[in-house]
Amino acid sequence: MSKPSSSDPLQPPLFDPKQPSVPISYPIKTLEDLKTRTYFNSFHYPFNIALLPMSNQAASSSSSSSSSSLPNRRRLLVCHDMAGGYLDDKWVQGGTNPDAYAIWHWHLIDVFVYFSHNLVTIPPPCWTNTAHRHGVKVLGTFITEWDEGRAACDVLLSTKESAQMYAERLVELAVTLGFDGWLINMEVNLDRGQIPNLKEFVDHLSSLMHSSVPGSLVLWYDSITVDGDLNWQDQLNYYNKPFFDICDGIFVNYTWKENYPSLSAAVAGDRRFDVYMGIDVFGRNTYGGGQWNVNVALDVLRKDDVSAAIFAPGWVYETKQPPDFETANNSWWDLVEKSWGVLRKYPGVLPFYTNFDQIVCECSETVDEDAVIIFQWTETLCRMLLGATFLAKAFRHVPNSPSFLLLARTPHLNFADSTNPIQVFTDLKGSSYSGGGNITFKGSLEEHAHFEKKIFEAEFVLSELPIHLTYSVKSDGNSSLGLKLAFASSTNKREYILLASQPLNNFSGKFSKAIITNGNKGSSPGWVINEGTIAMNGYTLAEIHAVCYRCDSPSNKLRWLYGSDSSDSFSASTSDYFASLGHISIQTLEYKSDFPVASSWQVDAKYMKWTPGPQGSKILSLQISWELKDGKNHQFRSYNVYLVKSSKQEGTSSRLEHVKEYLGVAQAKCYYVSELKVPSGTYSLKFIIQVCGDDGTLQELDESPYYGLEVEGPQISITM
Repeated sequence: MSKPSSSDPLQPPLFDPKQPSVPISYPIKTLEDLKTRTYFNSFHYPFNIALLPMSNQAASSSSSSSSSSLPNRRRLLVCHDMAGGYLDDKWVQGGTNPDAYAIWHWHLIDVFVYFSHNLVTIPPPCWTNTAHRHGVKVLGTFITEWDEGRAACDVLLSTKESAQMYAERLVELAVTLGFDGWLINMEVNLDRGQIPNLKEFVDHLSSLMHSSVPGSLVLWYDSITVDGDLNWQDQLNYYNKPFFDICDGIFVNYTWKENYPSLSAAVAGDRRFDVYMGIDVFGRNTYGGGQWNVNVALDVLRKDDVSAAIFAPGWVYETKQPPDFETANNSWWDLVEKSWGVLRKYPGVLPFYTNFDQIVCECSETVDEDAVIIFQWTETLCRMLLGATFLAKAFRHVPNSPSFLLLARTPHLNFADSTNPIQVFTDLKGSSYSGGGNITFKGSLEEHAHFEKKIFEAEFVLSELPIHLTYSVKSDGNSSLGLKLAFASSTNKREYILLASQPLNNFSGKFSKAIITNGNKGSSPGWVINEGTIAMNGYTLAEIHAVCYRCDSPSNKLRWLYGSDSSDSFSASTSDYFASLGHISIQTLEYKSDFPVASSWQVDAKYMKWTPGPQGSKILSLQISWELKDGKNHQFRSYNVYLVKSSKQEGTSSRLEHVKEYLGVAQAKCYYVSELKVPSGTYSLKFIIQVCGDDGTLQELDESPYYGLEVEGPQISITM
């Protein structure tokens, strides 16, 4: 793996990790810091604990001969190496760059490695949360290189006990922070006498990771040989197999030749899928040249039936491939998918929810207790469920308010075909139903025709309880949009059920069953909520398709729902078609969101700092943290943080409670409020922690836990 060039961005300035500041992710740079566990004494530590663990339902159910529980097939590993790492993604409460790098093709990935040229690279939690939601394992990197790396190895490998102790420190980091293991990259020359302790380090790390985190991984990078030489083999062979034998796989250096994958597979025997042949996307002596020829190497690996390790897919972003990042990134990953295929599905459990969040938004509004947050949507940052994929979204900075990263789900819309009558794309700047994006369908459609587009693949096994499905649509004229659900039986029999807003005599016979949905006005102007119930006990929901069609005879009810005052807009004489899909929610009929009551939470504050501000105001910084009093670890998507200021009405003793102000979102059970301006006359502050369910529901603000703080007089903390 190459050393960063002199043009790479400088590392962040030195800081005291024990002092409160805007939370960041950062690596561990010395063995001494690893040994003494200084990371856990950092102010930033609790903000870096991943909120979402690796879900058993999200992991593949396929059997595997290794302890890693990865599927028993060829796999795709992606190693994120970009400009030294810890760039926009280091801001754990969000950054200010709306054009930051993103991955949103998680349905193609089995393992994600966060890489940098620091001794211990800890994955920022936004990557871990996003990958885990897709069932993708996340690894940190332990690397020794150059002179300082050799010096570190001399300490690390000085004794068997030392090797074990440092392995235990790495395990503790992975377990506590919630990621799934390590890539070990020893790129230094060693003495042959140090190899036994190196093996002890790898073996102890693997064994302890497996016992501490079932399904975890330790991978070896093809570098040092059993003779202690730094000599990349570009294949699995006698010189590196002893390390392969004591861990979960090998990441083979990317300068291999065409016959090396088959030779490596022969050496691996029944562990051929644990051989990950490297492909450098920058094309530095890599087979096939990388870049826009990445499929050349993948074709060979697919033929030889071994796994692939794609190194530095951020090449598309770093080199500013035209015409823009989103288009170029989709085109590059299309090459991967066409060559490699889609080997993963999202084996989920209900409830399922997506509002196609894949974009950066700028919070420009405050909200009252009955309002919905209003966002101005801008551009892409990180993506989530694309065809069974999730992505992270971010919010841009606003004055006195931090920005942040979140999770959501987006559709699988690769391989656009310009010959189709309807073009389908994710709209990054158009209207959204409830925050997020939408899928737009635009083109030409004749009156009695229909058009289908697959947008999700999944494996939802249904019970005897019916499922309740809702989806929102916004359309022009007589354009209509329904959903087709593909169900598979245990004998692989397929049933296709159509949900539509009105009878479709023209083509409803193409489906096993057509269900007419109930339509209601949505909370956002122009959106219609469609609801339907389906009972398919024992079947697996395998696919979700959008179905574009036209209204045969638009009714007054449809005009009312869509907010149209003119029947001309519902004329069927034109073939122009336009409709948007705003969200999809699937739940069992008896499902109900279960939020712990406010009194069940313990909310605390520390690192509180008051400083004088202009015109009699005060400036406040503090960390707010929350835990359930019963110690249970409920899994929630995120937590919205609101602020209510109470002030005295001028000239009276009356108190005024201001509107609820949206501060940000937390993907940890803590949030740092930095330099909040508290106007003169403010009597008290109330920080509300709104719990966000994975089904898209939000706890009512008046029922949410909060932290209360008196501003004037004694500063009394009120916890509930």
